[in-house]
Amino acid sequence: MITDMIENDKVKKILYGGDYNPEQWPEETWEEDMRLLKLAHIDVVTLNVFSWASLQPEEDVYHFEKLDSIMEMVHRHGLKVCLATSTAVHPAWMARKYPDILRTEFNGMKRKFGGRHNSCPNSRTYRKYAPALAAKLAERYRDYDNIVAWHISNEFGGVCYCENCERRFREWLKEKYRTIEEVNRVWDTAFWGHTFYDFDEIVTPNLLSEHFAPDRTTFQGISLDYRRFNSESILDCYRLEYDALHAVTPDIPITTNLMGTFPDLDYQMWAKYMDFISWDNYPANDTPIEETAMRHDLMRGLKQGKPFALMEQTPSVTNWLPYNALKRPGVMRLWSYQAVAHGADTVMFFQMRRSTGACEKYHGAVIDHVGHEHTRVFREIAELGAELEKIGSLTLGARTDAKAAILFDWDNWWAAGYSAGPSINLRYCDEILNYYKAFHNLNIPVDIIGVEDDLSGYALVAAPLLYMVKSGHDEKLRSFVQNGGHFLTTFFSGYVDEHDLVTVGGYPGRLRDILGIWVEEEDALPEDAANRFTYGGITYPAVLICDLLHTEGAESLCSYEKDFYKGMPVLTRNRFGKGLAYYMAARSNADFYRRLIGDICREAGIEPIIGQLTETPGLIEVTKRRNQNGTFLFFLNHDTEEHEIPLNCAGTDILTDTDYRAGDLMKLNAKGTAIILVRE
Repeated sequence: MITDMIENDKVKKILYGGDYNPEQWPEETWEEDMRLLKLAHIDVVTLNVFSWASLQPEEDVYHFEKLDSIMEMVHRHGLKVCLATSTAVHPAWMARKYPDILRTEFNGMKRKFGGRHNSCPNSRTYRKYAPALAAKLAERYRDYDNIVAWHISNEFGGVCYCENCERRFREWLKEKYRTIEEVNRVWDTAFWGHTFYDFDEIVTPNLLSEHFAPDRTTFQGISLDYRRFNSESILDCYRLEYDALHAVTPDIPITTNLMGTFPDLDYQMWAKYMDFISWDNYPANDTPIEETAMRHDLMRGLKQGKPFALMEQTPSVTNWLPYNALKRPGVMRLWSYQAVAHGADTVMFFQMRRSTGACEKYHGAVIDHVGHEHTRVFREIAELGAELEKIGSLTLGARTDAKAAILFDWDNWWAAGYSAGPSINLRYCDEILNYYKAFHNLNIPVDIIGVEDDLSGYALVAAPLLYMVKSGHDEKLRSFVQNGGHFLTTFFSGYVDEHDLVTVGGYPGRLRDILGIWVEEEDALPEDAANRFTYGGITYPAVLICDLLHTEGAESLCSYEKDFYKGMPVLTRNRFGKGLAYYMAARSNADFYRRLIGDICREAGIEPIIGQLTETPGLIEVTKRRNQNGTFLFFLNHDTEEHEIPLNCAGTDILTDTDYRAGDLMKLNAKGTAIILVRE
């Protein structure tokens, strides 16, 4: 995180600011921008995100004069800088002179210059000039004491299927599998006579070969490996720039802005090569609050719970949705504090000043087209900026102490999406969110972790839709449960290994002994169909997938009540060593998940932040962070009406300086936030 990486006292508060593009404006507006940003309490700007074309107008010509002026100006006005490398968009001359840099689309179409993410990650041209520019930027600005971070490229993503990538894919496969015989084994190419005799016979899996839709492929193993390869190829490009920057400025932390539940890149692998996590949060106005919270927690989990940077959000409105509704008064502040509540040590925006042309000219900004401070959005920005100055360094570096975790894995996501059944409505992130909402609504802190993370600090690990069980991961889960942990997984789990090859011998494969069950079949229900079961005296629906399973030592907690599998278990619990392993054989509804998670948490000794495993009134969100300054309780009212919250501790609201005693009722206005520093 930024506050860990910088040791020269550059950061003393939650950084507040965001993307600033003065090169898009005449210089006479720059000083006025400085006045307005100061009024808004902005203290950091992200510069140079899309300037490659102006910095390098010809192959051997670089012009840094305008960037020099901008860097001098923001330094003079006391602004900190997150300095980007500009490599998200290559210059037009580069595409004309070196067409190998252009991507090929999923349908085999070769791109021309245009758009944004249009550089082939395996182009020698791109891999030459991108890190070269990064190195020149590092050399030129290495002595600026206001640079708090490097920002490589911008929102990496996309997939390329060109000849560069095809050649490199073959090399990647040789490095990974060594022999063509092993490739044939892990891809099961005996099916449909797909046997390869030489690596040169392997082609990229797209509409010209294995695919008949973006997420429908005849050979899942091939397509899965290409997803891995593409993610690593783009990561290699990031690392080339990282190495160039780090060689010159080793004390300045380096990041790139991630995008939450983004499918193209394995962020858990990427996180190993990022000094701190940063991400761009752009929920729609009707996005469930739990979904945004889940993405914050996913980003926090990439660095084992360390705080992250909120690199971008809109101050008011986006420009790409079907209906680009305004953020209502108070929502920008509320969503900013939601990020802080889940682990952010920065609050940043795209953008500082609204552009006048192209596709983002109507995207929100701190400074609107009118060009002055007398707007609703500017007033809200300035008010939040003043509050963040008041908070100062109090919450910096604070961590979330969670005893429950949800397992999330990009490989598993990709494989489940390619699975060719059992249901077109089966979506990995939906199943993760179903269980996350239960923890969230019960005020139970939860980490989102990967398969490589340590489990020893948790009392409960939930792994919805753990379709892929990689070699060794079952041993980690087995040890966790044997040593007293509680484990929960669901239908369509334990089916395949890391190559997407079915683990024979009965589902759920390597998890069978831990769970004490055998799944014989699964019934995929249409959207208008449902079975049902009764748990705790209440009847709940069983939808989407209904596993038909037999117990092998596990206890059946409830059973199906319809169809030919009436009486077969829906929910099982197995005593395994000192711990317990649960299996939920169907999708149900939010009421059931809250009931189930509440019961398991009580059994595991996991307590909520406030309350007794009951929901807080209305749309109230509660989180807890802790650092050397103490424990902070965040209360966020996403509702449109005021609520009173009973406090189970004494403390002071650091936003209003209001003191509370244990048992007091705290009034929380509509869209309001309170941050209570607990008196221990």
